[in-house]
Order: sequence, then structure tokens, then C-alpha cells
Amino acid sequence: MNSKIKIAIASGKGGTGKTFISTNLFNVLQKKGFNIALVDCDAEEPNDREFLCGELEHSHEVTQKVPVIDETKCTYCGKCKEYCNYNAIFFLKDTKMIKVLDELCHGCGACSVACEYEAIAEKDDILGSVSQYGVSTNSALIEARMNVGVYSPVNVIKYAIKDANGFDIILLDSPPGTSCPFIQTVATADYVVLVTEPTPFGLSDLMQSVDTLKSMGKSCGVIINRAGLGNNDIYEYLQLENIPLLMTVPFDKKIAVSYSNGELLTNLYPDWEAKFYQLYHTITEQYGNSNN
Repeated sequence: MNSKIKIAIASGKGGTGKTFISTNLFNVLQKKGFNIALVDCDAEEPNDREFLCGELEHSHEVTQKVPVIDETKCTYCGKCKEYCNYNAIFFLKDTKMIKVLDELCHGCGACSVACEYEAIAEKDDILGSVSQYGVSTNSALIEARMNVGVYSPVNVIKYAIKDANGFDIILLDSPPGTSCPFIQTVATADYVVLVTEPTPFGLSDLMQSVDTLKSMGKSCGVIINRAGLGNNDIYEYLQLENIPLLMTVPFDKKIAVSYSNGELLTNLYPDWEAKFYQLYHTITEQYGNSNN
């Protein structure tokens, strides 16, 4: 199997423990000397840096081109609005009013193609930023952070993942849910780890995530967090669907306390360091099996 691997840690809902798994797995592997990056793809509310210390190495803004309409050239034909799939152009023909709604624009350029009168130019619109923090000699945390008021974090996530391309192991801490930010994150992954909890809500959201990954042709395994809560329905579902159970994390006060204090479990307890290192080997084994 290729030594390079990109692993997404995702879930169908928030609060299941994605960041807990992502940061501890990264911590163990960077201490082992692996060439590894953790990408915080939850650009709306990134929080991996609450658990990992690192020096800022570089940061850059993420921009997209948005249209600027020159009303001295505009004939108010309305074609630009017709071409826009995102309703980002407000147009009133009778009163000759036209305006670009930057927050809805996806920068696709369709309006520029539609305009026959060269009335549309473009400007840079800042969507957010991508920052890289050096954690150790061979490891880095890459944080995607979108600006307040930006409609979608997808482009910021895309650039953050691209910045990690030089590393051998890339962990992607995915946004919750199964909408566009999730799709953008897992689409580039070789293997997806779904973190869930043994509750009715956890099972329902896990099923949605699995169905989405099936439609994308992505292999996945599951980690059950807060094991011991709820019932056994989620275990029965995994068995029925032949989805590998990668690890269970018990409902344990010491785990909750360490997380709430912004501490990494793998720095506090050697047995958990060993468990997360085994998790990495289990994931790579499952990835190898899925490609056979």
C-alpha cells in the first residue's frame, strides 16, 4: 500500500467527537515522527488549535472573483440574472435597478459570459483565510477559517486541503453534517472515519452519512464515542451493513474532563496513546483491504 494516505474524520451531526479523534490521532502520529498534517476543515468554527500548540508559519487570504456591473454600459436586458443559478443578481427591469449580492455569488463567471455589452468586470472578494502552524519538525496544523457573513466555506476548505499536499499523512477534521462542506472534505479522502454515538440520533445521522459516502464510492469505518450510552442498535446496523468498527471510546468522566480542559488524552494516559496508534494501523489495514 502507498505510504501516503488522506483520512477524513467526519460525522452526520455535531458533537460526536470528531475533533477529539482528529487531534489525538494527529498528536500520536506527530510524536512518532510521521510527516503529517491535520487540516481543520470546519471553517465556520475551527477549534483544533484549542488543543494543539504551534507557531504560525504562514497565512494567506482566500478570494474569489465576483462581478462588478458598470451601469453606464448596462442595457438592463436581464441576461446576467437569467444565467445566475445562485440568485446573486438583484434586477428590476422597469426601474432599471441591478445589483450584485456578493454574499450569494459563487464566482462562477456565468454572468460575464451572458453579458454582450462588456458591462461586467470582476473584483476580488475575500472569503476567509488559511493558516499553517508548525507543531513539530515534520507536522503542521492547517486551519481553514471563513469570514463572518460569507455564504459558503467550500472554497476556503478547498484551499486548506490543497495546502496540505506536501505531507505523507493528511487528516481532515470535517465539518458536521452531509451538506456541501462535508462533501468537499471527504471527496478528496482515501478513507473516511465516521464518528458517532450509540443513540437514536447518532444512528440516524450515521445512516445518512453512510448513504452519502456510498453514493460517492468512498470506503469508511466507524468509531463509536461515548460507548455504553443508548442501546445496541448501532452495533447491529454496522454488522448488517458490514461496516468495520474501528474503535470504541467509553463514556468516561476522565475523557470528558481532559477534553473540556483543552488537553489531549494521548498526552495524559499512555494506554490511550497506544490505542490511537493502533487506530492508525487499523485504518490503514482497512484502506488496504478496500483496495484489494
